Amino acid sequence: MVKLAFGSCGDSFSASSIKAYVAEFIATLLFVFAGVSSAIAYDPAGLVAIAIAHAFALFVGVSMAANISGGHLNPAVTFGLAVGGHITILTGIFYWFAQLLGASVACLLLQFSTHGQAIPTHAIAGISEIEGVVMEIVITFALVYTVYATAADPKKGSLGTVAPMAIGFIVGANILAAGPFSGSSMNPARSFGPAVAAGNFAGN
Repeated sequence: MVKLAFGSCGDSFSASSIKAYVAEFIATLLFVFAGVSSAIAYDPAGLVAIAIAHAFALFVGVSMAANISGGHLNPAVTFGLAVGGHITILTGIFYWFAQLLGASVACLLLQFSTHGQAIPTHAIAGISEIEGVVMEIVITFALVYTVYATAADPKKGSLGTVAPMAIGFIVGANILAAGPFSGSSMNPARSFGPAVAAGNFAGN
């Protein structure tokens, strides 16, 4: 059921909200830095290593930010939670800015620290753009559904570390399944950061 709430500037600029934006920025930065770094190190042959790196990095990132911001690290997750009424639209927009900025800074830092190595961007291979979009919709739905089932559903009870672990696992599994075809982004920030660093938004 859609429960949209726009929110107010007062709530969106409260001390707790500012802390949440900073948490999203830092957690997204660390997640994207680890994920893109693994793609540089192992792409294209090391898909398993890339999937494991993303799964572990997301598990840590979500765990780190969960008690402050909810640990979204992903504009798609933020959108889903805003539609469900878990956060306001205005707060969600600021989450997006924090996530996109964190991903961009991560990739620029990675480019600098690897002496100008090319930052890999997401691209489709062997399928059409429409097929790639459909694949991304399916795997992104799987991720957002996992977030709802383990972290957002008020009837679930306390799952502790199970929620971040499940979220990390679904991302790792989706990378193994869809990585060779669509790049398996599932995360607009994860695609946006490398595109900014590479100056290449083709296919994004």
